[in-house]
Amino acid sequence: MERKTAKEFDQELLDLYDYYVHGQIDRRGFLERAAKFAIGGLTAAALLEMLNPNYAFAAQVPKEDARVKSDYVKYSSPEGSGEMRGLFAKPANATGKLPGVLVVHENRGLNPYIEDVARRVALAGFVAFAPDALYPAGGYPGDDEAGRVMQSKLDGKKITEDFVAAAKFLHSHPDCNGALGVTGFCFGGGIANTLAWRLPDIIKAAAPYYGGQPQAADAAKIKGALLIHYAGLDTRVNAGWPAYEAALKAAHVEYEAFIYPEVNHGFHNDTTPRYDKAAAELSWTRTIAFFKRKLV
Repeated sequence: MERKTAKEFDQELLDLYDYYVHGQIDRRGFLERAAKFAIGGLTAAALLEMLNPNYAFAAQVPKEDARVKSDYVKYSSPEGSGEMRGLFAKPANATGKLPGVLVVHENRGLNPYIEDVARRVALAGFVAFAPDALYPAGGYPGDDEAGRVMQSKLDGKKITEDFVAAAKFLHSHPDCNGALGVTGFCFGGGIANTLAWRLPDIIKAAAPYYGGQPQAADAAKIKGALLIHYAGLDTRVNAGWPAYEAALKAAHVEYEAFIYPEVNHGFHNDTTPRYDKAAAELSWTRTIAFFKRKLV
């Protein structure tokens, strides 16, 4: 199937899709409002299908890639959901302990795109761990729409504690040298910001992508460095950036922020039309370089 690009869709339709995937309108609301863009024999349902992820594209580092060892491992989350599970990945040729990077998924569970990102992190020379917030409900269901519904029904506080526990698990893992970073996307970007202040003595570097921002009092607790990525067209998330930046400056937190012009929320996700190759590759080059500088 040919990969569609954001430029093939009206920006209003892309914004509607963003509202839909973040629960601000339901499927019926999206289809009703998208109907005016359904021309040339297309239906609103067909437009939704085009905008949804196609995981055939999420194979930059396939699970069969001999350069990376990956497996699902369980960990304990006593303050959260109890038993949890995630994908652990490391370079196949690793001979000693390596810095660790926690990879946090979007609001739909551990899908193939995030698993691929974890393997990319491992290939760059880190031990990576990507937990699945949906594990207590049976795990990522193989469908993003179902995954969003599942995640929305879980206890948000427990989910946060599950990721706090995951960071502690990776930090103390025998393959990790104790230098820990975190990256995350959308919901995961918000979790990356949260872990930076919840675990200031553990998280040395956080690279959130288009993530929700913490309150100023919490931002002031951050001790690690931040590399923050935003999409220029993402007015929903970007609205919180000025206050966050002011809080970081007031607290003398080390940070660098990039707003990538004319790209949409989700621009790093290479399975959807919102993917922007130039912004994704540039931001990822910056992220890996950031972790290599800070996780020493």
